[in-house]
Amino acid sequence: MAQAGRLTSARIGVLMGGRSSERDVSLRTGQAVHQSLIRRGYDAVSIDVADHLHQDLKDQKIAIAFLSLHGPGGEDGTIQGFLETIGMPYTGSGVRTSAVGMHKVITKTLLAAHHIPVPAGTVVQQGESPSLAKALKAAKLKLPVVVKPASQGSTIGVTIVRQASHWKDALALAHRYDPDAMVETYIPGHEVTVSILGEASGASKVLPAVEIVAPAGFYDYSAKYQKGKTQYLCPAPLSPKILRQIGELARRTFHALGCEGAARVDFRITPKGRPYVLEINTVPGMTETSLLPMAAAQAGIDYDSLVEWILQSALDRARRFTQAARRESA
Repeated sequence: MAQAGRLTSARIGVLMGGRSSERDVSLRTGQAVHQSLIRRGYDAVSIDVADHLHQDLKDQKIAIAFLSLHGPGGEDGTIQGFLETIGMPYTGSGVRTSAVGMHKVITKTLLAAHHIPVPAGTVVQQGESPSLAKALKAAKLKLPVVVKPASQGSTIGVTIVRQASHWKDALALAHRYDPDAMVETYIPGHEVTVSILGEASGASKVLPAVEIVAPAGFYDYSAKYQKGKTQYLCPAPLSPKILRQIGELARRTFHALGCEGAARVDFRITPKGRPYVLEINTVPGMTETSLLPMAAAQAGIDYDSLVEWILQSALDRARRFTQAARRESA
């Protein structure tokens, strides 16, 4: 039984680090989450995910996993599947949602089927070497285009191709991280993100939008994680109509994928006010410069309360595990 003031008395393992290219950011997220749980009085330990994870979980007597992993292996359904197999509840979205949300091509296909606007584009698989002219013609695109790996986060491996001489290098960089390279039309205008918090009832809470004003107009890795390089406007200084529209699109995206816990939906909005969903992050960063905590604070939700909100998704999953076990034994 949970002690007063806490959602659970079970030992929580904050899973962080791992092997992905986003390891450093994951460690910062995990450390911040761990400190928050300790402040709230939870029995929590931090675990740097490695080959001996299963043994670490046993040795530490972990009952609940708080996922602070980013990138492949952490938010693509891999760790979620492992935890499902051993029957350990965890925070955030499940296996299917995580796998779909991590792969931008599959995400776009699903969102398009739900009539959610996404940028026009195509996919170039590793081993293919189409000329820029051929790729643009096949997808009915024109320069500039954005080339990015299909399953990476933190803008890793992304290039804005503005001239033909950059095409081959952009493909090579994207293919360094994923066999599928996405090629999308570049959408000028505003870069905005909307965070969503799921609720046990199946409803969701839309947090205030954040507009990102990055140096040189490109929100790359250094712009994301170096303090002072990027300006964040929260709430985003957009018209009430556009804010309502992207809030609803973010909510629809969250539910179309079947997300749980917290997620962040990234948009580009044209100068004429037309929004396009770029991608969804099913394990948003929780560092000191992260956008989810910023949006939550604007909505009156402090960092520790946000961590508890995400923790609740693991407790909801634990309840479902228990109910499923009872049905099987009946």
